[in-house]
Amino acid sequence: MIIGKMPHVKRKKTKIHRDASRVITRLYIPHDKSRILKIITRVINLSESSSEILMAKIFIDFFGRHKDIRRVLLRHFDEVASNIPDSHSISETKKLLIGSYFTMEYSTESAALFNPSIVLHPDQSHLPEGYLRFIMSLRATGEGHISSIVFRSGEIDEKDTIIFDTPSEYVETPDYQLNPVYDRHLFQLKLLEMRAADETSARILDQLPENFSHAELHNTITDYGASNNYNDTIDTILWLANSNYELNFSADHRISERVIFPVSENESSGIEDARFVRFKDDNGGITYYATYTAYNGISILPNLIETSDFIKFKIITLNGKAVQNKGMALFPRKINGQYVMLSRQDGENNRIMFSDHLHFWQESSIIQEPTYPWEFIQLGNCGSPLETEQGWLVITHGVGPMRQYCLGAILLDLEYPTKIVARMREPFMTPHETEREGYVPNVLYSCGAIIHNGELVIPYAMSDITSGIATVNLEELLGCMHPVIY
Repeated sequence: MIIGKMPHVKRKKTKIHRDASRVITRLYIPHDKSRILKIITRVINLSESSSEILMAKIFIDFFGRHKDIRRVLLRHFDEVASNIPDSHSISETKKLLIGSYFTMEYSTESAALFNPSIVLHPDQSHLPEGYLRFIMSLRATGEGHISSIVFRSGEIDEKDTIIFDTPSEYVETPDYQLNPVYDRHLFQLKLLEMRAADETSARILDQLPENFSHAELHNTITDYGASNNYNDTIDTILWLANSNYELNFSADHRISERVIFPVSENESSGIEDARFVRFKDDNGGITYYATYTAYNGISILPNLIETSDFIKFKIITLNGKAVQNKGMALFPRKINGQYVMLSRQDGENNRIMFSDHLHFWQESSIIQEPTYPWEFIQLGNCGSPLETEQGWLVITHGVGPMRQYCLGAILLDLEYPTKIVARMREPFMTPHETEREGYVPNVLYSCGAIIHNGELVIPYAMSDITSGIATVNLEELLGCMHPVIY
């Protein structure tokens, strides 16, 4: 390995800016649940003609802002219909009107659009030679600093020009469904990890089949509660079941219209920093995974997203002693028969962990500690490792004086990724003057890059407010790394 000068970083002119006009619909329920019936009663007491006039105005004001506002309003009516003794007798106009009173718009990107990751699009057909189609995920934040995951798509040509597809003016939230089937053995293991496995959980799970539905679980808990007192174990069982769910988007809607917004209790205050990776299974199949940090306003919990098409998503809890803190990044394939993931359990060092099961991680070990001044405060990964002939390339972030975030790199051995083959002594990207101002000043950050035509393509966030893209020649980058002597 020849050590040369720092690589030339080409920052693209294209920037990915927040757009406050892109709004989703959210269910709105007053904190005081007793007000629900009062609101419904007021609407029911309106005359039919008054309801029709009011509904017509709502359609004029909001029909053009959402693709199917009628479906949304009826869905939100269904959410509160249990409060109405004879809901079936209400006219559709009043159902729509009631639904509108329990609906609010939310601008997902009004505050910031940052911390991107990029992967190959599942569909690479009908592209000119040398082109690549991509999907980019970004962390979007709006009112109350609630984070969600949004998407952009586009192509990279043979000259590494980034061509973004025009984002849709519409934004869609998916249909939400609790896991149709739960594996009893895995469920027991997760309860054990959560220290919630006791006599109560054993009695409940013993009554369930090997694969059970949420309805079966709910009915079993109800039967148990009829002769026993509810306790914290039951709350934990329900919390766990509700934290594993599926999201389904409309296949005919564009990727930029899809938003993964918090729905479970453990992510009520945000979904943060998704690191997507294109994972190649042992049988050659491709699955896209993303680790993200669920935040409920008090604590964080690493979760896993699984998808094959970016239309249907499974959300799965990660478990084990090693599942803590932020920055989990999955390798794009198994190594020596095991799943491998980078992590940062202690908030300071880069760590690695291995597991026979994707959902359970028990132990981690340190592979990199802060060594140089630009990383004295902490280190972390900037997304899943990229496989090269020389080793696993890991883009890292280091935090130095004045809490400035910069990007560096390490190279891990292909077969023994606990071993660092080479590393950079200086960062190859630091915040430019135009990138320093934002919600969190002096921060460059990324959640995942790709390699295309010998170039490293890095989408990156600027001071937690907007995002850009840079490219670096891979050979140049590897050439300025210093061998690590053990």
